[in-house]
Amino acid sequence: MAYDLEEQEQLENLKAWWRQYGNALTWVLIVALLAFAGWNGWKYWERKQAGEAAVLYEQVLKAAEARDIERIKRAATDLEDKYGRTAYGQMSALVAGRVLYDAGDLAAAKSQLQWAIDHGDQEYSHLARVRLAGVLLDEKAYDKGLALLKDEPPAAFVALYADRRGDLLAAQDKRDDARTAYRKALDKLGQEEPAMRQIIQFKLDALGTA
Repeated sequence: MAYDLEEQEQLENLKAWWRQYGNALTWVLIVALLAFAGWNGWKYWERKQAGEAAVLYEQVLKAAEARDIERIKRAATDLEDKYGRTAYGQMSALVAGRVLYDAGDLAAAKSQLQWAIDHGDQEYSHLARVRLAGVLLDEKAYDKGLALLKDEPPAAFVALYADRRGDLLAAQDKRDDARTAYRKALDKLGQEEPAMRQIIQFKLDALGTA
């Protein structure tokens, strides 16, 4: 009988606890379930977006291989408009920018590279800056190119930035500044890129001694 009374007391305590906290606990569980469902939905949407973007990116690559300028413009723009938040949008802009530059369509190439700067993450954005500065070098827009590279980039891009700055400064006949930029590029590049080191050293030697 004592056991029954103890059991009944525990039951009453449980009922009292539930009356006090049950409603709040129910809402916590509902919120947790909704958050879990939302997370799963978001991941599904991301996978779906990435899959569809990959299909369009394949079209960009095929157009690039065929050097089909109009097709690559359409495919790249479509990809960037619909799936610009995916990595494929940024890769597409860089591929399109390269092909359009090689085809001599500098305006379209600059547009693609600017898109990558504005919408890309660090890696793609910095690479696009270096490439766009190269296009501006061809257009003799030296100050604009230097303005693109005025900020110090992450360590992985310091050598690329310095090398391109050297090109722009050399084109302006600012030889001392160009030498400094090329030497910085060589210093930051290390020994891992012998081909690039050779090219930069050649440009440095071509400037002559101070």
